[in-house]
Amino acid sequence: MAILAIDPGPEQSGVVEWDGKRVISAAILPNNEIIETFYRGTVAGDMVIEMVASYGMPVGESVFETVFWIGRFCEAWKGPFTRISRKDVKMHLCHNTRAKDSNIRQALRDRFGEKPTKARPNPVYGEFKLKKDEWQAFALAVVWWDLNHE
Repeated sequence: MAILAIDPGPEQSGVVEWDGKRVISAAILPNNEIIETFYRGTVAGDMVIEMVASYGMPVGESVFETVFWIGRFCEAWKGPFTRISRKDVKMHLCHNTRAKDSNIRQALRDRFGEKPTKARPNPVYGEFKLKKDEWQAFALAVVWWDLNHE
């Protein structure tokens, strides 16, 4: 069984499928394309998605649009889903809520090894050289997996 992890954005989102041993697929896709896939029912299993949390600071329109997409993804998904906040990902992987994206990527590299190259393949990432939001989706998948398979 694999987990589908989504790092949502206002227009496109990072998506990673993880089976606990390797990345099965990774992409940054337009949100409409993800929704269409869900409605076609061509994916199944569990989904984990990053949930926006309020820290008392003003936010812009893109945050509200992202929250809108989180709701759409959860409604369209045909199976169970879990929402995990960014703070929980930081604490789980870095043990510090002040961690940045670069700290999360480094924690994943420390745990699973460097991202693959032709000269240095890595079975965890398979053929995928994760980029941008894919790293954050991968972090969500790893945290969900750790919490549900220990």
